[in-house]
Amino acid sequence: MASETASDTTAEKTSERSRARPASTSGKSESREGEKPRPRTKRAPAKPSMRVVMSNAVEELCELLRCPSGSVSAIKPSDSGWTADIEVMELERIPDTSSVMASYRVQLDERGELTGYERTRRYQRGAVDR
Repeated sequence: MASETASDTTAEKTSERSRARPASTSGKSESREGEKPRPRTKRAPAKPSMRVVMSNAVEELCELLRCPSGSVSAIKPSDSGWTADIEVMELERIPDTSSVMASYRVQLDERGELTGYERTRRYQRGAVDR
């Protein structure tokens, strides 16, 4: 009879533990009663930051022109993406103040990829705008 009492007590403790635990053990939070689960929507890809657009513009233009490097002197959003002005060295000379520089206006799409460019100005590095 002692064995029957011990097994009954063990069965009662096991059922108490199972009631205390949540039914789901998958680690996911369950919605509360009365709350509707949020629908999962597909997010549109985020627009690249201005820093990313600038570096992509310089990299792509210099690759096309085969120039060592360039710098962005202006960038602004446009209807179809971005417009940027990029300064590059076209001819390196000694002294470097006589090197030939050029300014290019580039068009970029919304993802920041180059879609077109044109040279707008060519000048000596030592020249000053008036």
